[in-house]
Amino acid sequence: MNKALSILLLLAALAASLPSDARAQDGEAVQADSTREVVRIIRFAGNNHVADRTLEDLIRTHTNREFLGIPRFTPWYFLHRLTGRFGEPPALLDRATVATDMERIARYYQTLGFLDAAVDTNIVEFKSNRVEVSFLIREGPRSTISTLAYTGMPALPDEVEGNLQAFYRNSPLTREQVDDTTFRVDRPYSQNDLRNEQTRIINFLKNRGFASIRNDSVNVLVRRDSADASTLDLLFTVRPGSLYTFGDLHISLQGPDRQVEYDQHDTLSGPPQTTGGTRILMEKESEAQTRFSLLTDQILFQPGEVFNNERYIRSINEFQNLGMLNIRQFGLSEDGSLPDFSRPEIPVMFSLQTLPRHALNFNLFGMRRYGFGSGAGVTYTNNNLFGKAENLRLSMNGSFEYVRSETIREIAADSAGQGFSGSLFRSFEVRSEYTLPRLIFPFASLDDRLFFSNARTRYSLAFTRSNQLLFDINSDVRFNLRYEIQHNPRHSSFLDLVELDVLDTDPSPEFRQSLQQEYGEDSFEYQRILEDFRPQVSSILRYTFRSQRTDLIKRNYGYFSEYSISMGGNVPWLVDRLIVTPDTLEGNLPSPIRTSDNSLTYSRFLKATADYRRYIPLTNDAVFAYRGFIGLAYPYGKSTTIPLNQRFYAGGSNDIRGWDFYSLGPGSIPLDEVAINGGDIKLLAQTELRQQLIPNLIGANWIGAWFADAGNIWYGPRTEFPGPGASRPAPDDSGVFSVDGGSRPAPEEGKFRFDRFYKQIAVGSGLGIRIDWDYVVARFDFAFRVHDLQDGWLQNRKLYFSFGIGHSF
Repeated sequence: MNKALSILLLLAALAASLPSDARAQDGEAVQADSTREVVRIIRFAGNNHVADRTLEDLIRTHTNREFLGIPRFTPWYFLHRLTGRFGEPPALLDRATVATDMERIARYYQTLGFLDAAVDTNIVEFKSNRVEVSFLIREGPRSTISTLAYTGMPALPDEVEGNLQAFYRNSPLTREQVDDTTFRVDRPYSQNDLRNEQTRIINFLKNRGFASIRNDSVNVLVRRDSADASTLDLLFTVRPGSLYTFGDLHISLQGPDRQVEYDQHDTLSGPPQTTGGTRILMEKESEAQTRFSLLTDQILFQPGEVFNNERYIRSINEFQNLGMLNIRQFGLSEDGSLPDFSRPEIPVMFSLQTLPRHALNFNLFGMRRYGFGSGAGVTYTNNNLFGKAENLRLSMNGSFEYVRSETIREIAADSAGQGFSGSLFRSFEVRSEYTLPRLIFPFASLDDRLFFSNARTRYSLAFTRSNQLLFDINSDVRFNLRYEIQHNPRHSSFLDLVELDVLDTDPSPEFRQSLQQEYGEDSFEYQRILEDFRPQVSSILRYTFRSQRTDLIKRNYGYFSEYSISMGGNVPWLVDRLIVTPDTLEGNLPSPIRTSDNSLTYSRFLKATADYRRYIPLTNDAVFAYRGFIGLAYPYGKSTTIPLNQRFYAGGSNDIRGWDFYSLGPGSIPLDEVAINGGDIKLLAQTELRQQLIPNLIGANWIGAWFADAGNIWYGPRTEFPGPGASRPAPDDSGVFSVDGGSRPAPEEGKFRFDRFYKQIAVGSGLGIRIDWDYVVARFDFAFRVHDLQDGWLQNRKLYFSFGIGHSF
């Protein structure tokens, strides 16, 4: 009560502090409210098949915005009444708008099959100048489609017999076939389904030569059953127009300058480029520095063949995805004007312009970690290296950091009697990336197929050396060969044919000494850290499939899914078996560039992940989202561990909120007993309810969210770690790898067991705020540990805060 009184006094003081003209406006606003009717309640009656929220989104009559959906709780409206300036003006009744809303509701019902639906209204003044608007709906019976037939579909001479029948059968509307063109449907009438079928017919014919077909070329005739007026027979009537072929293709390419002077020309005719006497006419400026063959490589149709609208549109996309030019104009005519359907051939035109070829960027930065430092970098980009849209990027970065002797003594264990001087720590990295806008060996033959046409081949190579506090990286060599394919706007594939990482490290004696001081020389944690930071080589063969239909920033509708499977360690295993010591498995490799005498260990494993996310709009301002993730990794052969960078982790602002990254799991092992986190198995489930609270404040929508996250990670059944005094792994007489000094199995409480894993599911829940600008979302979350694996259910009262950019999932 005291808090409420304080808020009222604060608002009163705010109103009193306003200038006189603001108070006058307040008086005018109150007077306006007293003479005009304010809509306070909207009701719907008789809507048995349509939810109130759907109808609320449909109409234009509305109340003032309600806080958290609480009826008649409109604080922004009351703030406006108090101040006359801030908040939300009253939602006034407009009877003309109500009449229009009645028509909207009736039309909407008709689209759902309630063809005889009727709508009336009742407006009641329940308080002085405060009204309730009720929409009274008589839905009537819902119509059902009994049969669906097609007429006017043209003969398709270039199609195999029966293709048209397959087109009919593949319709989401048709079921049992009655005759060649008639099918049983037996489903509720829906205008949206009929529009989708109309679009399907148009696309089918446009991709088979009937370029002039339009929406008004496909109509639906409806016949009511004489015995039951709610039973309908539908007939699609099609006027496809004439059959067309691609005519001459005109391509022009100018350089990055505005002046246009085409000084290079080429003409192609005859197989394999064209048929039927058509030509490809090309012209370009020498400043474009591009080969003619690049232009023809992007064309997915052949001049002279039957018109195919999908291949024409995909060719446009091919040019757009090159990344080294802009499309100035395109069209189905020689000059980009409207198509001329009076001739059987349709010419095609593309007008293109290249972007600047070279780019050079410099950057300087400062840093503060253990001491003070600085660094610099330079990046060179060539976006058309050999004239066929090859992209080359070269970068070089270096940094240094001076750390005082006092800092080193604080970090290094048992350093009281040792002499340390200040040190200058350095790092250096060189990186190159080369991208081709096409598939190469062994997949080059797929590049001409429509499903693989939008593809890239990407090479990357990086070399790093680093001299850091207590830890040196003699060399870190990373190589990747990746194929990227955008099959269509929804589906993508990524194949990492080779992902190789060679890490040669030298932990200093002080590094080991610091670990011994903290964990003990014979401790499991000490051995585990050394195992994770050992010199090693890893390789990955991975395929990833991604499917999405959502706005990746807003994430307010549709879905996102990603599935991957990978195999690791086979490249170093083959080198070990066939090259270094033929027919003998050493279990390690020498450093390839001889920067040290270290032996590099490796692991072989299989790994699979599945990630599915769904976004369900509840209203225009509310979204319910959920996510499920499962990940499995399994070492095989002689390996018993998964490399550090391939393990699963739990916790963090994008995972199970309430736990920091690396701070949860494996299993129920307490955090202070886990030195290096990561598991072979991961389960994760997340839900989130988002409700817009304040629109367009400082250019952003403010969204409130309630969330709940659950999951954990576990060690797998084969996981083992080096024991006390262990050194590098070596094979015994039977060829089985062991570790000098023995090995230890993973702690039992961290392993996945079917009879107890569900007891080790951590649960976090809480509230958050999202500040949603057009291109970025800032996220603030406050979480409680509903199920803390050490404290139990609802025993941890601590509030945990996390910040992130973008939605959590």
